[in-house]
Amino acid sequence: MVDVDTLDELSVALLATVARTCFDTLRARKSRRDKQLGPRLPDPLVARHEEGDPTRHVPQTDTISLALLVVLETLTPAERVVFVLHDMFAVPFEQIAAIVERAPPAVRQLEQRARRRVSSVARALREPAQEGHHARLAVEAFLAAAKSSDFDALLAVLDPDVLLRTDRGAVPLGGASELRGAGLVAKQTLSFAKLTERAQRVFVNAGPGLITWLPGGHPFAVLGFSVIRDKIVELYVFADPSRLARLDLTALSPVPR
Repeated sequence: MVDVDTLDELSVALLATVARTCFDTLRARKSRRDKQLGPRLPDPLVARHEEGDPTRHVPQTDTISLALLVVLETLTPAERVVFVLHDMFAVPFEQIAAIVERAPPAVRQLEQRARRRVSSVARALREPAQEGHHARLAVEAFLAAAKSSDFDALLAVLDPDVLLRTDRGAVPLGGASELRGAGLVAKQTLSFAKLTERAQRVFVNAGPGLITWLPGGHPFAVLGFSVIRDKIVELYVFADPSRLARLDLTALSPVPR
């Protein structure tokens, strides 16, 4: 028979080793990222939009939205490791302290700061309007307005304080650029729309999204949305060609007519 206590000890040791490796990786990545412009957008999960069953792909409560992923990216390496270990795996602060090289009281403060940031986004995304039907209607209105170059219609579907984050390989040193405010985001949206031939509805991290395509069938960008109370509050644009290539969007390309 296998000793249960031995298995528990091995599990704790393995978790500590993995956590330490992740902590070191996050610190190294942060050092490299500090040389870039702005925060990095996390890689999205993109899936085909299926017609016929409007509830099939409604975002589930265990799906990590882009908004939450972006918040996690803003945490320091220590905050992120402490939050994941304590809030998701219930690891005691005393054990985490050795991993992040902090005293237990300092670890507790890190967890509290991280939880406050994540909780604010989680509460907003639990609003009823974030459910699939309302979010899809908002994105469809956004798409229709962009196709028709209707500036006023874009303003109507965007929250006045909407935030646009764009991860573009074209900006110096790469990274994500940010733009805030309905007027500025609407203007930027219309400039993007002029460069694309068509847009295709998809799911991005189980929420509503779009793929825009260049003439010739090459992807131009992946767009992900956060919608609250029928308004788009955050818009994520992934337009770095190298990252789009890694997503392998060719399998999602609509069949040519």
